[in-house]
Amino acid sequence: MEKGRTACPLDCPDACSLEVKTEAGRLVSVHGTSHNAYTEDYLCGKVRGIAAHVYDERRVGVPKIRVGEKGTDHFRDASWDEALDLIASRFKEIAERAGGEAILPCAYGGSNGKLSDGTVDERFFRRLGASRMARTMCAKPTGAAAQGLYGRMTGVALSDYVHSKLIVIWGANPASSGIHHVPLVREAKRRGATLVVVDPRRTPLAKQADLHLALRPGTDLVVALAVVRWLFENGHDDAAFLAEHTTGADALREKAAPWTIDRAATEADVPADHVVALARMWAELSPAVMRCGWGLERNRNGGSASAAVVAIPAVAGAFGLRGGGYTMSNNRAFTTDADAAIRAPEAPTRVISQREIGRALLEVSEPRIEALFVYDSNILATAPAQERVRQGLLRPDLFTVVYDQVMTDSTLYADVVLPATTFLEHDDLAVGYGAMVMNDVRPVIDRVGESRPNQEVFAELCRRCGLHEEGDPESADELRAALLGKSPAIAAGMAEHGFMVAPTGLTPIQFVDAFPRTSDRKVHLHPDDLARDALGGLYVYKSDPTTPDHPLALVTPSTAKRVNSTFGQLYEYEVPIGLHPTDAAARGIADGDLVRMFNDLGEVVCPARIDDDLRPGLVSHPKGLWRQNTRNGSTNNALCPDTAADLGDGACYSDARVQVERVADE
Repeated sequence: MEKGRTACPLDCPDACSLEVKTEAGRLVSVHGTSHNAYTEDYLCGKVRGIAAHVYDERRVGVPKIRVGEKGTDHFRDASWDEALDLIASRFKEIAERAGGEAILPCAYGGSNGKLSDGTVDERFFRRLGASRMARTMCAKPTGAAAQGLYGRMTGVALSDYVHSKLIVIWGANPASSGIHHVPLVREAKRRGATLVVVDPRRTPLAKQADLHLALRPGTDLVVALAVVRWLFENGHDDAAFLAEHTTGADALREKAAPWTIDRAATEADVPADHVVALARMWAELSPAVMRCGWGLERNRNGGSASAAVVAIPAVAGAFGLRGGGYTMSNNRAFTTDADAAIRAPEAPTRVISQREIGRALLEVSEPRIEALFVYDSNILATAPAQERVRQGLLRPDLFTVVYDQVMTDSTLYADVVLPATTFLEHDDLAVGYGAMVMNDVRPVIDRVGESRPNQEVFAELCRRCGLHEEGDPESADELRAALLGKSPAIAAGMAEHGFMVAPTGLTPIQFVDAFPRTSDRKVHLHPDDLARDALGGLYVYKSDPTTPDHPLALVTPSTAKRVNSTFGQLYEYEVPIGLHPTDAAARGIADGDLVRMFNDLGEVVCPARIDDDLRPGLVSHPKGLWRQNTRNGSTNNALCPDTAADLGDGACYSDARVQVERVADE
């Protein structure tokens, strides 16, 4: 038995350091280590059981080339040379005839580190002159809000929540994503902290909360503005802090003025005294901390809602104390030099929003998209308006490459499938966006089949397309050196230890060790550029899209079994649609009945599960499902619109409104 050390780069805030036990190059077990003090030595079940994924029968072992109809699993095995030559020849022909913009990369880097995402792959597509894809399916509205107000200031360390007297978790569910925060919140409660959870579902932490606000989806903005208004109107705003450290306080106050407690409570369908209680807690409890998640951004008001939520600690003057302030994403805790790794200027080519990929494949012209390269993404299982995406992928004239670890739903529409390595089989750099650490990711097992890592494949495509230049960093060591070239202390620490803490330290205090990264180091509570960019204006509420025909709000939360759609192939069973008992009874639906959930975009057929952890009017079905998880092969993103949120062009998954009815079980 041998041991190796690596780290987890999957889409999770925690960035666990790992010890891997192997035998003859094969994975035996994975354990946590204490190198990352935040995660200590325990892991989520997803990574503890990763051997099932690594050695799954659906693992892509060799390149494959289509021999049957798109949408069917009909491929023949091919060599890497044949597959890469085919891709290079098609891409070169398309670029020379129609222009590079006829080629579209489609990726999302949430489960990859700094080496495998946004380096050699970006170089290839920039030099090719391809269309650019804006990754708008997650974190764009929240990112725009955090950038506009705070310049993405480093947040309160999740480990410091044990020092807080008020913890507000708004739109996050650590029990499913980021489990290491749960025991710290429980410890804070044991020490006397008050816990508030704002979520339309009664999550595990909501069940332990002192106050749970089960808002109607899309109303986070008005409740946050009502809290802001109450603080101003009742003299609980920190006037000294606002004068010294902020701009735009008066404009924020003006935008909050229409939202009385009663009006906001009515709109959100929660008791008014609960909203008052939340506001009063911000006035009376200190240190107070806000954890703003990504759930609240997934609707038409998502950007403004995120901005209003993270404005509350500034209005209340919650900064300057350990355990006081807010946390969103800490992915900017480390600075890396992506340009040095890419070595290609960003081309002024057209930008296509990932949330609209279905429309792009079907409607974009001059030039039309003729080639699609899908990597680090199971786009059919994750993009909104799934049926539109499927129709685009079915185009017989679209040359599609899918590069993945396993045969996903998206691979069924590929002309060429390439086998990718897992993080246990390649080098990478993992940077936490919760825990403020950087980990070296090292190969600790033999590669499965002929799988290859991103940087190797895109470097080879550069060569075959005549895009390689002398001096391009390609190996893992060369890419590490390029990325960390402007941070010699971090580079030296990584070389020696394979692990580094962010320059701010593990537990920075906002406005003591970390300050806004805005031009004047102040909080911009109503930034002009954000107000100009916001669709309809910043802090402007857009009403609920519910209709009589589609009266139920659909939410698609994460689960403890998948990382988005990753690991989805391991779960073959049908996943039930959750309904509140009141909504089920009104429709004559009993637990286990087969139901049809539908709107004008599509339908999903699954068993029903009666769930009193949901608020009335809410339907819940997890995100990241695969076709085998439903009776009809469509998943819930088939019901989600591809419209844009108010900031960041973000996807509006939670704007989905549906009807549910019982159907015959055939």
